[in-house]
Amino acid sequence: MDIFEMAKIPLQQAIEAMELDENTASIISQPEKVLEVSIPVRMDNGKIRVFTGYRSQHSTAMGPAKGGIRFHPGVTMDEVKTLSFWMTCKCAVANLPYGGGKGGIIVDPRELSERELEALSREYIYKISALVGEYTDIPAPDVNTNGKIMSWMMDEYSRLRGYAVPGLITGKPLTLGGSLGRNAATGYGVLVSTKEAFKKIKIDPKTATCAVQGFGNVGAFSAQLLHDIGVKILAVSNSKGGIYCKEGMDPYAVEKYLQGNKGILAGFPGSEPISNADLLELEVTVLVPSALELQITKENAARIKAKIISEGANGPTTPDADEILKEKNVLVIPDILANSGGVTVSYFEWVQNLSRFYWTEKEVQEKQEQIMVEAFRAVCQAAEKYNVTPRVAAYIVALGRIEAAMKARGWC
Repeated sequence: MDIFEMAKIPLQQAIEAMELDENTASIISQPEKVLEVSIPVRMDNGKIRVFTGYRSQHSTAMGPAKGGIRFHPGVTMDEVKTLSFWMTCKCAVANLPYGGGKGGIIVDPRELSERELEALSREYIYKISALVGEYTDIPAPDVNTNGKIMSWMMDEYSRLRGYAVPGLITGKPLTLGGSLGRNAATGYGVLVSTKEAFKKIKIDPKTATCAVQGFGNVGAFSAQLLHDIGVKILAVSNSKGGIYCKEGMDPYAVEKYLQGNKGILAGFPGSEPISNADLLELEVTVLVPSALELQITKENAARIKAKIISEGANGPTTPDADEILKEKNVLVIPDILANSGGVTVSYFEWVQNLSRFYWTEKEVQEKQEQIMVEAFRAVCQAAEKYNVTPRVAAYIVALGRIEAAMKARGWC
């Protein structure tokens, strides 16, 4: 089972549990628009290479489409369509005035020079310019894209329009209208969701322990922010292995060590090595899977000892594992809730771009926390009302809001 097939299982369970109107279900089963484009790029050797790109707008019932652009050799139209649906649900769980979008180019960016990468980025946004815009569809960084690439795309679109359009795209550098708090936003969302989970099951953060699988942007910020409120970080890992410290570790020192040790965690003072698989089964209060999908499965779910799982990654837990964890009374904060901090602050960036008025980092985090706390509580209420897992409950919340918007518009 791949991640997209897996996503359909809790979705169908949500549809059945809430008895979703069949007309609504029919509309959301397909994206509103999908565009495929050919992108010719003159390479450094003088030859033209033609790349294929996509943009999917799944739903605009609640507002403009919103979603990332990924550069990856495995990009397909089906993947982009599915991810745009996922973004629709993620935005609806957070109650943002957005629908879901997604884009991608079939390319391995490591094979391109910086000039070729810039030419590809500019030509792609030119080719999809009729579909995107600050009031219609707002892209953002995703796999293998970043602030620099977003800057090129924003500049190219602005040249087409004849004036600066910072609201076209989010995830930009601060100098071009990016938002303070954006880099830490997803990790901060994990923190907010985890704090709410502590309150729900009455755990003092200062007595809690944590293991983080995937010490990248999301995992590192999650570990550091949890550490700041008194949670003891026992283990972290990345693709090259993990480290465990029985007495706890300073994740800020770990990040500094990692940067000076070629991305290798092994050898951090006071630590011992641990595998990614063993890290998942540690006896900790909180487990933060923020690396790859399909990490917690029916094979290892029974051995999970954490009381809370806060999903920083997309799709780290399979539906079979969800059922096992529910029986074990493990509180799973699903990905479309726990890691929605990124799109929430992207929304803030967009609002600031439209108004040309910018907020402090404190204001950004206060507004993010308010939105995510409300989303967490809505999901918990749905889980109790329908007696379902938090993941199914998150889809129930999302589908309910999408259905209400569609009916208000007279679509169904």
